[in-house]
Amino acid sequence: MPPGSFIHAGKDGSMNRRLIATFSVVLLATFALAGASSLTAAQSCEKLASLKLAHTTITSAVTVPAGPFKLPPGPPGTLESVDLPAFCRVSGVIAPTNDSEIKFEVWLPVAAWNGNFQQVGNGGFAGSIVYPALGRALQDGYASASTDDGHAGSGTDGSWALGHPEKLIDFGYRAVHETAGTAKGIVQAFYGTAPRRSYFNGCSDGGREALMEAQRFPEDFNGILAGAPANYWSHALTGAILVQKALLDNPGSYIPASKLPAIQSAALAACDALDGVKDGIIADPRRCHFDPAVMECKGADDAGCLTPQQVETLKSIYAGVKNPRTGQQIYPGFEPGAEVGPGMWSRWITGTGSSEKPLELSFGIGTFAYMVFENPNWDFHTFNFDNDVKLAEEKLGPILDSSNANLGPFRARGGKLIHYHGWVDPALPPRASIEYFESVVARMRDTAPQGQGANALTETQKFYRLFMVPGMGHCGGGPGPNSFGRTGATSLRVKKGDSEHDALTALEQWVDHGVAPPKLIATKFANDKPADGVAMTRPLCPYPEEAQWTGKGRTNDAANFVCKLPRTK
Repeated sequence: MPPGSFIHAGKDGSMNRRLIATFSVVLLATFALAGASSLTAAQSCEKLASLKLAHTTITSAVTVPAGPFKLPPGPPGTLESVDLPAFCRVSGVIAPTNDSEIKFEVWLPVAAWNGNFQQVGNGGFAGSIVYPALGRALQDGYASASTDDGHAGSGTDGSWALGHPEKLIDFGYRAVHETAGTAKGIVQAFYGTAPRRSYFNGCSDGGREALMEAQRFPEDFNGILAGAPANYWSHALTGAILVQKALLDNPGSYIPASKLPAIQSAALAACDALDGVKDGIIADPRRCHFDPAVMECKGADDAGCLTPQQVETLKSIYAGVKNPRTGQQIYPGFEPGAEVGPGMWSRWITGTGSSEKPLELSFGIGTFAYMVFENPNWDFHTFNFDNDVKLAEEKLGPILDSSNANLGPFRARGGKLIHYHGWVDPALPPRASIEYFESVVARMRDTAPQGQGANALTETQKFYRLFMVPGMGHCGGGPGPNSFGRTGATSLRVKKGDSEHDALTALEQWVDHGVAPPKLIATKFANDKPADGVAMTRPLCPYPEEAQWTGKGRTNDAANFVCKLPRTK
């Protein structure tokens, strides 16, 4: 409020100019004294090495010139180098406990800072700085940060947790929170001002981290982009173990990768056209009632059919985790219609038949052997439903699960959350995201003032929107449109300010201007390569709405679809 604005004109419009001037001088002096203690002069990059922050050691602060930047080694297929603008690269370690070693990096644009801060999430068991995502954020003008979540190692290896309960807490929630606070302190020191807005952007474990921040630390970020979150970690990894037991306990129950094409073809034949468009995508698999029994071999076993044991295995994969005595659903199953393709079932669920484990088995063993039972020799075949589900809930739930439906504090602070999940995710069942969203709506209904519970969905969507992505796999991939801007999994470059094609821009506009995204436009590139051209576009609608074809125009053009509530099932 400007000086003098507390003084109002009289009814005749006259004002006492001398009084206004006196108040202006007093107020300006007051503001100057208040600001003198809060503002910090900007520091050079190299001087940040001596910056003192709580339980933090800055190990390096150097200016990196503009041009190609060689990224540290990452998993196979990751970028080796990237062109970046000049930036200040700060590395350090945070040690909130005697057994904590939270490594982090903060990258600060030397010029053209957009005034905002973006922290990027991890994947799997974390264990390293996410350099490609840091680079993307830097290219967009953000001051950006990433952490290894408090340990070093492969993203599929959970052995670091054995005997290190504090490191497990760091991974669960402390590392991301501590890094956020430390990074903002570094931003303040370098630029002489705090970030205008702060954002978090992550998928998979990064999605779990995103929801954890909204639930546990609502003050950390103004806007959160959460993709395919492993938010109910204790149940998700229970599901992973039980799927692998169904596949591997008995040799005759295993479904080899060679049979996946026939399974996909049968599922699409049963359900592809349910949405009125035959395009190789099951728009909402909940309407699909594909029965694997139709594939049971009538004669000799071959790649085009399933044995009776394999039929039961496939049914259990689709059905998810249920209490064998009560029938209660513990965790949802996977969806039919996209079993084949890079990054799909052969990578996550069935494996390829070689010595390489499916990722689901690696994560399941990593969780139960090292975090639940604390026994590296634990045999997943011995999993006992009655005892082990409860044990996982008790030991891991309070640390790793970000399933708390109370987003009230985040909402009260003006926070905005965009959540997305691919409908054919082979790593984390997509219905789990719907269940979490609906739990938030239910809490809004239960805590609403008397007579206002009917507006719970509308009130929830004022700060939290879920977008289900037909045909998308885990954080990307799959047969459907799977690119919608700068998400935690993709780096699609879009025109500045394009909130329809970029989820992060949509989030920024929601935070800054209160404009909630009515839809997003997802693109399917030929061969999933932008250089090969656009194969299809499709709107993503805020759940529970879905994209419905108008009946006119090409079905590979988003312009010919509208967002509506689902047809009667």
